[in-house]
Amino acid sequence: MTKKILAVLAHPDDESFGLGGTLALYAQRGVETYYVCATRGEAGTVDEEHLRGFKDTAEMRTDELMRAAKHLGLKEVFFLGYRDSGMPGMEDNNHPNAQINHPIEEVAGKVVKYIRDLKPDVVLTFDPIGGYKHPDHIHIHKATVFAFANADNASFYPEAGDPFKPQALYFQVFPRGFLRAMTRVMPLFGKDPTKWGRNGDINLKELAEVHFPVHVRLNIREADEAKRLASEQHASQGGMAMRRGLMGFVSRIFGNNEDYMRAYPPVNDGFKRKQDLFDI
Repeated sequence: MTKKILAVLAHPDDESFGLGGTLALYAQRGVETYYVCATRGEAGTVDEEHLRGFKDTAEMRTDELMRAAKHLGLKEVFFLGYRDSGMPGMEDNNHPNAQINHPIEEVAGKVVKYIRDLKPDVVLTFDPIGGYKHPDHIHIHKATVFAFANADNASFYPEAGDPFKPQALYFQVFPRGFLRAMTRVMPLFGKDPTKWGRNGDINLKELAEVHFPVHVRLNIREADEAKRLASEQHASQGGMAMRRGLMGFVSRIFGNNEDYMRAYPPVNDGFKRKQDLFDI
């Protein structure tokens, strides 16, 4: 029987920048890979040049995602229909359809439908702080955990399909060594590690202090080219720059792996780190 992976994330580009190597690697190995995207990235900062030929940011970023999906080998992409909430303090936070303004249980009800319909062996999502504390990332993390926990509960959104329990739930985590290296190297390039990202709203020093265990370290070298091509499709979000300059330099040294914390099944004392998400 064909194995399946379902990634549940927040925006167009999350599937490429974060765990693109994982999705591409398993697709190359014959695993069916699916992506549930909560929003269409409406709040992303976009230069005018990228909007030419598109009616708005959502349409343009959806187009970027669908092109990236082909490079990653995704079987299908689905959208939950929420709006990008933006980073804390943005006006987008107040939009009535912003993802963060919808109850966790409601979002989980939409996610559980895909779990029951697709019947994935493995479900992937963000870590509890959403990688870099993006509100949508944290929100979809909570909703995915809720959906996973109730996927085999017949009384939870019974209209979403028959109960089904995937074999495993993983959170993608950033290795702290990688982040600490970034904070040391950035000043050499004249960059402030407390003001990372296109809008200077990500504090890498703060993130480097948050520790999550790494239960699976996946070597993605075989899929590096696919991840690069997919990332480049997200040009409006700096997809080209992600693989060049400072970020590209650090990634080449530390970035041949993608790391995961296993949330389910629970990990016991004495657990030895694995190299395959299906080694459960």
